[in-house]
Amino acid sequence: MNSTAPVYESAGVLYADTDFTQLNWLETQWAAWYLWIGNPVIATGLMSFLLHEIVYFGRCVPWIIIDAIPYFRKWKLQAGKVPSPQEQWECTKQVLYSHFTIELPLIWFFHPMAEMFGMSTWQVPLPALKIMVPQVAFFFVFEDMFHYFAHQALHWGPLYKHIHKIHHKYSAPFGLAAEYAHPAEVAILGTGTLAGPLLYCFFRGDLHIFTMYVWITLRLFQAVDAHSGYDFPWSLQHILPFWSGAEHHDFHHMAFVNNFSTSFRWCDRLFGTDDKYRQYCLRRAAMKKASANQKDFIALEKKMLAEIEAEGVQAEAVAESYRYGTKEKTT
Repeated sequence: MNSTAPVYESAGVLYADTDFTQLNWLETQWAAWYLWIGNPVIATGLMSFLLHEIVYFGRCVPWIIIDAIPYFRKWKLQAGKVPSPQEQWECTKQVLYSHFTIELPLIWFFHPMAEMFGMSTWQVPLPALKIMVPQVAFFFVFEDMFHYFAHQALHWGPLYKHIHKIHHKYSAPFGLAAEYAHPAEVAILGTGTLAGPLLYCFFRGDLHIFTMYVWITLRLFQAVDAHSGYDFPWSLQHILPFWSGAEHHDFHHMAFVNNFSTSFRWCDRLFGTDDKYRQYCLRRAAMKKASANQKDFIALEKKMLAEIEAEGVQAEAVAESYRYGTKEKTT
């Protein structure tokens, strides 16, 4: 591990021996950014924060538009529960608060930490796709497992009541609510996103922060889409059965129990924390088959969803009333 990361007075010295004629367009722009800012720490911090904000809110915009168009309601997982402009604005304010109070300081000082672990930042050329793909795949698996156990811990009485309850304000989530959470939760669950790359870099030493940016972009897309509240025929979980998707996570918000993982369904299936969800899927399929027409099915499904949500309210109350020494457990 490189524990003595170099300090540069000017970004110009970084590329003193670089042959720019051998770089592609993206690599040239990458170097130009660092040269323009002049300080690699500031350049990395600013780029990292801008990337997060642009990707997160940029990915939310399509879902805001979809929520405003009645045509898409046929694919809404919890029909009739469309967020109002007021709800979206209140959610946005909390998200921005967390971004500027928790994520900005962490992101800003990420460059020194990255170089301490041996991560490349300003260097060019950028890594090839064949190098990035397995690295990003590892980050997805690591984060999913970390999130599964951390998320379950946040459903434990005291942690739920004082931290995670904020995120469960919306039983029918929407895109902007992906990072609607207590600052402590942002820090806890965000650890899984950052720890994978840092640990990989510690043991392998061949990670570029550009790969980290690809990972963060895909992770933000996954988080926003999982909270979108819509299940389209072309949604990824219908192509990759092990992918969680909105349909999987929406049940967690509605029922309060089950489905604690983020990207994949493996951990929930392995540890049996998707039993109620699978029962729901079977009931829904049987109900659809037995219904005489679409109208009857919608009415029956609405009743079933109301029952599940009522059970979720009771499960939440049990979690909040937890006292040390009791045996209640939310699964």
